[in-house]
Amino acid sequence: MPCNEELALRIREVLGGLPDLIDKKMFGGIGFLIKGNMACGVHKNALIVRVGPDGYENALAGPYTRPFDITGRPMKGWVMIDPEGYESDADLRRWVQQGIDFALKLTAK
Repeated sequence: MPCNEELALRIREVLGGLPDLIDKKMFGGIGFLIKGNMACGVHKNALIVRVGPDGYENALAGPYTRPFDITGRPMKGWVMIDPEGYESDADLRRWVQQGIDFALKLTAK
């Protein structure tokens, strides 16, 4: 199943004119990187958000979330959100902003 291009367009709108933003095909989907660090992405119909180790448990406690695991080895600090969890523009913005906030804390690559 290809990645959800409509979701990718919605994410691009939220990310707007952020400096040092690139999108890159990866893991069978699209990753959005800020200063070389992935903030969020799309895998099939799931939104991927890098929330970091401190935000991980809290993010997983929310509805429609699950660990980011496409290889059989979950990545701590990353979550996948099912379509119901990003259906509204406000929910999508909230999730993407978490990814932006975490990526901006990291050293540029």
